[in-house]
Amino acid sequence: MLRLFLFTPLIAFGQCQSDESVAAYGASDATWVLESIAGEPVTASSTLTFPETGQIAGKAPCNSYSGTPEAPYPWFEVTGLSATRMACPELEAEGTYFAALMAMTQSEVSGDVLILRNDQGYEMVFRSGE
Repeated sequence: MLRLFLFTPLIAFGQCQSDESVAAYGASDATWVLESIAGEPVTASSTLTFPETGQIAGKAPCNSYSGTPEAPYPWFEVTGLSATRMACPELEAEGTYFAALMAMTQSEVSGDVLILRNDQGYEMVFRSGE
């Protein structure tokens, strides 16, 4: 009987590790290429991926980045965002990208389109690059 009690917490711990982020709901198997922010087309290339459970990564206009998605689908929240520190002519576009990404609070995956949005109605629209 003692073994059953010791095993039960391990089962519960394993269930806590499941992925409830947007990645588990259709976003994990693609490289998402940014098309627009707040309805405006973007010219500087940016990508978003979900390489592992509990991770986001991608390439902003200048630098590679990574972070942790913290909210269950359909909510969206990124914490611990970090990036390399290379300079390039698109640094302003990169700042816009990171500011928008950090402001998003909801996510939606529909086929080859990923939409991130916030409470003010601003959206980031990505299309699957694969």
